[in-house]
Formats: sequence, C-alpha cells, structure tokens
Amino acid sequence: MKNVSVILLLALVATGCTSKATARLQEQNAYLAGQNLVLQQQQAQAAAQMAGVRIVGAVQNPNVPWVTGLTLAQAVATANYIGADEPTQIIITRQGESATLDPKLLLNGADFPLEIGDVIELH
Repeated sequence: MKNVSVILLLALVATGCTSKATARLQEQNAYLAGQNLVLQQQQAQAAAQMAGVRIVGAVQNPNVPWVTGLTLAQAVATANYIGADEPTQIIITRQGESATLDPKLLLNGADFPLEIGDVIELH
C-alpha cells in the first residue's frame, strides 16, 4: 500500500499539480488577454473611422468618417458642399491613381463605392 501511495504521489508531481493561486492567476491572465484583444479591435475600428475619406473643395466638413459601404454621393452629402456653383468635375484619387467623373452622373442617380483613404476633389 505504501508503494501505491508513493507512485500516486510521483504521478501527481509529474503531471503538475495546479494550486488554487496558480489557477486564479491563469484565469486573470486569460481575462486580461481577452480585454486587451477587445480594446485593440475597438482602437482599430476607431482609427478606420477617423481615416475615412477627404473631400477637397468648397465643403464644410472636409473629413468624412469611414462607414462600411460609403459611396461618393453619401460622402459629398456628408461633407456639405457650399460652393456658389455646382461642381463641374469630380476627381477621385485612390492609392495615387486618379479618375475624373462628370458630376451629372451623380445627379442622374449613379453612385460609386469609396474606400478608406480616398481623396475626392470637387472643382
């Protein structure tokens, strides 16, 4: 019987007995890791919203926060165009590449999806 007790004790030591304090510390570390992950995700989302798109021209709000599915018409409306005359040209710059659009396309109902970091010029 003494040999069985020694073998069980050795098996317990070999497999690693976890104390209540160690278990509690592991729980706290896991909880904090989860909290940090959520905070990082929230910060990334806030950074993306702050990045948004920029409108250059006669507008009240040149920085339009990013939202999923943002379109050119939505961005121009959010920027609140205040020019005396309607724009005659719209230039969208994305990653260094520019495309020119006729503003009449927007007035006729066409719309274009935007991406984070786009720059829209209203001339």
